[in-house]
Amino acid sequence: MQQFAEECSKEAGNPHDPYLWLEEIDGEQARAWVAGRNAESEGELESRPGFAPLRERLKAILDSREKIPYVGVHGGLCYNFWRDADHVRGIWRRTTLAQYRQPEPQWETVLDLDELARFENENWVWAGVAWLEPHGDRVLVSLSRGGGDAHEMREFDLDACSFVADGFFLPEAKSDVAWIDRDTLFVGTDFGPGSLTESGYPRIVKEWRRGTPLESALTVYEAREDDLAASGHKDSTPGFEREFVQRQIGFYTSELFLRRGGQLVPVPKPLDANAFTVRGQLVIELRSDWQPGALLYPQGALLATDFERFMQGGLDFQLLFTPTPETSLDGVAVTRGALLLTILDKVKNRVVELRHVDGDGGWQRREVAVPGMGALGVAALDPDESDEFFLTVTDFLHPTTLYLMRVGEDGREPLKAMPAFFDAHPYTVGQHAARSQDGTMVPYFVVMNRDTKLDGANPTLLYGYGGFEVALKPFYSGLTGAAWLDAGGIYVLANIRGGGEFGPRWHQAALKQHRQRAFDDFIAVAEDLAARGLTSPRHLGIMGGSNGGLLVGAALTQRPELFGAVVCQVPLLDMRRYHELLAGASWMGEYGDPDDPAEWSYLARYSPYHNVFAHRHYPRVLFTTSTRDDRVHPGHARKMAARMLEQGHDVLYWENTEGGHAGAADNAQTARMYALTYTFLLEQLR
Repeated sequence: MQQFAEECSKEAGNPHDPYLWLEEIDGEQARAWVAGRNAESEGELESRPGFAPLRERLKAILDSREKIPYVGVHGGLCYNFWRDADHVRGIWRRTTLAQYRQPEPQWETVLDLDELARFENENWVWAGVAWLEPHGDRVLVSLSRGGGDAHEMREFDLDACSFVADGFFLPEAKSDVAWIDRDTLFVGTDFGPGSLTESGYPRIVKEWRRGTPLESALTVYEAREDDLAASGHKDSTPGFEREFVQRQIGFYTSELFLRRGGQLVPVPKPLDANAFTVRGQLVIELRSDWQPGALLYPQGALLATDFERFMQGGLDFQLLFTPTPETSLDGVAVTRGALLLTILDKVKNRVVELRHVDGDGGWQRREVAVPGMGALGVAALDPDESDEFFLTVTDFLHPTTLYLMRVGEDGREPLKAMPAFFDAHPYTVGQHAARSQDGTMVPYFVVMNRDTKLDGANPTLLYGYGGFEVALKPFYSGLTGAAWLDAGGIYVLANIRGGGEFGPRWHQAALKQHRQRAFDDFIAVAEDLAARGLTSPRHLGIMGGSNGGLLVGAALTQRPELFGAVVCQVPLLDMRRYHELLAGASWMGEYGDPDDPAEWSYLARYSPYHNVFAHRHYPRVLFTTSTRDDRVHPGHARKMAARMLEQGHDVLYWENTEGGHAGAADNAQTARMYALTYTFLLEQLR
């Protein structure tokens, strides 16, 4: 072990990188290398007898017209973006709530992206809209070429269902735009040299008035180049209109300013806390303990106070949520008269309703009667006008159901339900815990056939993420059921540290120099699965994407003997250069700064690209990524695959030429990507 550690340190400190040329995304040599690897992977996996029928089954699931058409309500109409076999790129459409209640609503097409792409001969992918609130007749439509984070922005007229001639327009960039009023925007974009942060996001916020050139827009705020980003937004709640500017210092730290009378007034929240207004109240979500006065408020708590009084120095807060070792705040939704808190309790959701009482300034609390299983999602219909809200209910085996509910009531009106894409009857779900290296108990879910024999011979897929305070919760996936469970596999979801399953403490336990804890947790779950007889290394595969790609890359290089196959998706792998590639600098609050010798010392110990060696034996790996991923650079996966191939290891590599960080731009591409993935896993683990 000591020799291995010394080898890691020596290799990690070597500044020579023979594969820098693979970071040239569209370089001729790099593209030729990608084409060669793609041909090898497709030639092997697509020739398998099960590939074509699996791809068709997955595409049919993705294209199903019976999926839930999730909507957002604006101006009394329900808007939905929809893809299926006839609408490959998708249509943006709308209907009334009365129609939406019907089994087959009558939809009005607002924008047909397939038609637009054909007319303009562009590879447009939908990137969302910014609404003129409240109930405005305009939106800003964002369109991405190929699915990347950078997008083109155009003003769209909701009454005419067309783009506004000579309306607001921004060329392709990672822009951040918000309405101030019908003729004015907050805009952050690429204004030219020096206008972006080192992370590639806008650092300058301007006020842009209709009919004036962007160059003449009034500068409202400038962040530093080493900040993450800056942005402006408006709370348009009638009677409580306020403008704000936010300086995002790092991924978890920010300053908030109230724009009043042309001046920016600091909102004195903790730097690492989130804060937002709800009518006359300011709501603060704490990532660390905070003692603004005589009282100490705990990490993970949710507080509320009168906004104007707070701005004048008032420190009287109401505790809306206090975490426990087993509970954390998962989300907050705002209706006209209430806050709806989604709480994670042992990685399962419940909902609490809070109503502010104007007379005494207190809050009334009520547990909402909701199904006590799996994951719940809450979304308000119209925060300004309505106390109705949508509730989604899902778990591993029950298709997602969408209900309509109302504040103060427990009745649920079922609106839509996803069809069952696989027969769930043979399967069961269990929740277990593994003891990590430092003694921490790490929960995980297991989905398997009721008749599974504990003989260690079951093909098992372990999935994890463990970063950025993202909680992995039970979910229903027709793809996983059809491609893996129905093929005899066991599916495992690990709730390792670095995620948000137990709030900020669970996340911060694996930050920066403590990152190894996330890897240890994942490894502990793998070992526990074998100890229970569910599987064994020969039959255990691991999969993760983005930060989860880093996770499985570290597990691969640290404990290769534990696994029979690895799927590493859109990953970070070169932790020496990650901060120099695309948006990587924005994640230094999560991982650390490789240019700081003290921080590189711990990054070097786990950076997968620097800790893979020719003399070690590794399970077979499939790397997948996208040429058009402008968040996590495809060079990570390219270079890792090239190094492993040079060392003589058995590696497959597949890079989609579209798709952004999602890896695919439409349903057909998604179906192909996952058919390749599950074909690979079944070949290796059965």
